[in-house]
Amino acid sequence: MSVRTFLSKPLPRVLAILALFAAVAGTAVTTQVVTATKAHADGCYTWSRTLSEGASGEDVRQLQVRVAGYPGYGGHLAADGAFGPATKAAVTRFQQAYGLAADGIAGSATFSKLYALQDDDCTPIHFTYAELDDGCGGSGYDGGPLSEAATRANALQTMWQLEALRHALGDQPLTVTSGFRSYSCNSSVGGASNSQHLYGRSADLVGVHSLCTLAKQARYHGFGGIFGPGYAGHNDHTHLDIRTSNSWAAPSCGI
Repeated sequence: MSVRTFLSKPLPRVLAILALFAAVAGTAVTTQVVTATKAHADGCYTWSRTLSEGASGEDVRQLQVRVAGYPGYGGHLAADGAFGPATKAAVTRFQQAYGLAADGIAGSATFSKLYALQDDDCTPIHFTYAELDDGCGGSGYDGGPLSEAATRANALQTMWQLEALRHALGDQPLTVTSGFRSYSCNSSVGGASNSQHLYGRSADLVGVHSLCTLAKQARYHGFGGIFGPGYAGHNDHTHLDIRTSNSWAAPSCGI
C-alpha cells in the first residue's frame, strides 16, 4: 500500500490498520484523542458578530471599554453600548495603532488583537487589578463611595486607557504608584475629598519616560484629569484619571 493511499483512508480504518501492524510486530498501540485548546478569548469575553456603526448592545459596550484609549486628542469615548461615529473613530485609531486594516469596523482581525491583549479577567495584559488596588496596602475595591463592582468597572477602563498610552510610548513599562483608594486610605495620604482615586478612575504613574512625556501623551488617550510636574504635589509623579471633562495642569511641561 502506498503512503498516499494509506493516508487517504478514513481515520477508523487507519487505526485498524495500525492495530493490525502492531499485532504482527507484537507491540501495543495506544490511541489518544487530541482536543483543541480553549480560545484565549473564552476566559473573558468573546464577540460573536462583526460590529459597525449603527450596532448596539453589550458587545458594543465591551468593545468601547477596550478602545476607550483611542478617542483622539482631548476626546472621551462613552461606554454606552451604542456604536456611533466616536466609536468608529476610536476603533479606526486602535486598528491603526496595531497595523490592522483601518476601516472602523470591528471584525475578526480586530477581535483577535483584543483577545491577544487581554487576560482571562478582562484586564489588559500589562496591568492588573492588584496594581490599581488600594494605595495604602489594602485589598479589594471596597471602602469608597461606589459599590465594589462599579469601582472595579472604572478601574478596568482606566487600565485599558493605560494600555493604549503604554503602547503609544513604545510598549515600555508604566508603574502605578497609587490607584484606587478607600476613604481611609485617601485621607491618610492627604488626598482631596473628591479625589478620582476614590472611584477607581485614576492612576499615579512613573516609568522609563519622563513625567512630562506621560502627561503630554495622555492627552490623546481619553484622560480627562492630567496633573504633573509644576502642579502642587505632583512633581514626583503624573496623575491621570478618566473623568469626562478635561482638567489638565502640568505647568513645567507646558500643559
